[in-house]
Amino acid sequence: MTRHDKLRRTIHGLSACAALLALAGAAAPLAAQGPSIKPAPVATTPAATSTQAPVSPPAPGSSPAAGSTSAVGADKVAAPAAVPPPAPVTEPVMHWSLADAQQLLEVINGIGAEGLAPADYKPAALKAALLAGEGPDLDAAASKAMAWLIEDLRDGRTPMEARVQWFAVDQDVEVNPTEAVMTRALASHDIAGTLAALDPTYPDYAVLKQALANTPRAQTKARALIRANMDRWRWFSRDLGEYYLMTNVPEFQLRLVRRDKIVRTYRTIVGKPGKTATPQLAEKVQNVVFNPTWTVPQSIVVGEGMGAKYVNNPALAARDGYKVTVQPDGMVIVVQQPGPKNSLGIVKIDMPNPHAIYLHDTPSRGLFNSPSRAYSHGCVRTERALELGMMLAILKAGKTPEEVTAISTSGKYTKVPLTSPMPVYIGYFTMAKDINGQLITWPDIYARDAAVLASFAQPRAVKTGQRTSNEKVEAIDAPGA
Repeated sequence: MTRHDKLRRTIHGLSACAALLALAGAAAPLAAQGPSIKPAPVATTPAATSTQAPVSPPAPGSSPAAGSTSAVGADKVAAPAAVPPPAPVTEPVMHWSLADAQQLLEVINGIGAEGLAPADYKPAALKAALLAGEGPDLDAAASKAMAWLIEDLRDGRTPMEARVQWFAVDQDVEVNPTEAVMTRALASHDIAGTLAALDPTYPDYAVLKQALANTPRAQTKARALIRANMDRWRWFSRDLGEYYLMTNVPEFQLRLVRRDKIVRTYRTIVGKPGKTATPQLAEKVQNVVFNPTWTVPQSIVVGEGMGAKYVNNPALAARDGYKVTVQPDGMVIVVQQPGPKNSLGIVKIDMPNPHAIYLHDTPSRGLFNSPSRAYSHGCVRTERALELGMMLAILKAGKTPEEVTAISTSGKYTKVPLTSPMPVYIGYFTMAKDINGQLITWPDIYARDAAVLASFAQPRAVKTGQRTSNEKVEAIDAPGA
């Protein structure tokens, strides 16, 4: 197939996708969408003795970590400075009537339906306080149990140290602060409904919840896996936005989604198990780069001798598609130029983050036909990336099909900034609906289930203000497989 035929097929694909978006009610250009849920007005409730101080939300496209992070590769973003160990959160204490506390006890006794354990929320202590009647003891017991339920249903029960390479900042603590949720519950006297409103809106959560209900209690391993993957949805923000990209690493698939319905899917190649495994992120696509360059990491320039090979032979470097410069301090910089052999292919979907992870094309497209596709050095290689990049440029940067065709065929590096960034989520679910809507279990390619399952087998850990993992990430999308 000639390059012209490929482009014609890509444009045809764009037309088909645009039609799908129009059918979904998206005929107009995609608008910037963040989480649509907003906290309800806070009513006045007596005896609020302390509050959980909201944490300032991160800037768009950022992903602050609790500790140091390293990134190797092109377009690095400076790692955040180390911060002191996070302190435990402080829960509010409010006045509880007997009726509200009794309703809370009933919610706790039935919380197993949400994949949580009633024992975590001290039902015996709450029952004893109820028998003693209204007063400070009931207020303390009910407030703590309610706060812990809010935290776990909103943010997930799994402690941060069990979330391997988790760097997706959950915005729900700002959207629904613990005190505001408890205040709403007590003002409305609808404890159960207020807590149920914290459930993730993504359809997979409800599917997993139903699967848990249908799985016999004797099947402990199956139920534990369902509970772990239900909790993973709580780690993300409750509402992912109107439009977004979602990739599930073990599934090797990327979805373009509108209102939680799949519009388009793309196969992916993700990081190899080990130090270049793909981390879990919640970022925003800021630019589409056509005909990208690739700055070769120093681990290859120095460690594999590429710099020494090319520094005194610019003709050889040019023939192989590289440009070499020597910095004043003697550092050799090697940049792979745009072209059919470029490691990033024709398109890079740029989502600035401290880990240098992004979506991109690849010259090794035959690897998309493999059933298991953990071959990359951290970044997410994307099937039909040109189609995706052109579509984003058209729908979110105002380009015409003719303009993006000319840009992509020019052979020149061109960065197209999006006027409204597209949220992109990299998740890790070992049980979820596949792209055909079937509930599937995938191999745990990075062995990340064990830590989550172990945490569920232990008593609930006290929550802290930590929002992400403090691990390091090495992203090196190198040539070849």
